[in-house]
Amino acid sequence: MEKRINIQTAEPQAFKAMLGLEGYLSKVSISKTLKELIKIRSSQLNNCAFCINMHAKDALANGETQQRIFLLSAWREAPDLYTAQEQVALEMTEEITLIHQQGLRTETYQRALKHFTENEIAQLIMAVVTINSWNRIALSTHLQVED
Repeated sequence: MEKRINIQTAEPQAFKAMLGLEGYLSKVSISKTLKELIKIRSSQLNNCAFCINMHAKDALANGETQQRIFLLSAWREAPDLYTAQEQVALEMTEEITLIHQQGLRTETYQRALKHFTENEIAQLIMAVVTINSWNRIALSTHLQVED
């Protein structure tokens, strides 16, 4: 892939705004484990190798198991590995990431209300929105996977 612009140097204020979202997410009540699962799953759906690589490493460093990371794209087929809370968050992640298909369904939102407060649901939505933005930056600028 050809080398493309670096958003951080070309538009530092835009990059700073993205980092502001990350700063917000670092202080929310949803767990770091759940945030990393969201980041990996959204990145898988968007085929963003750079972000999958980064967040899989972050998840492992945070104590996540290899098995749960390896099976994340097939989480519905391994329900015993993911809590009910994680499952609804992953379903939200898929529906928001693939917003053009049907969006966040009422059924999914209602299930989320059984496991999360309204504030936590807002945090989950913002986590998905943020990683989707990072995925689009990485893919548009051809960020390369680091070893």
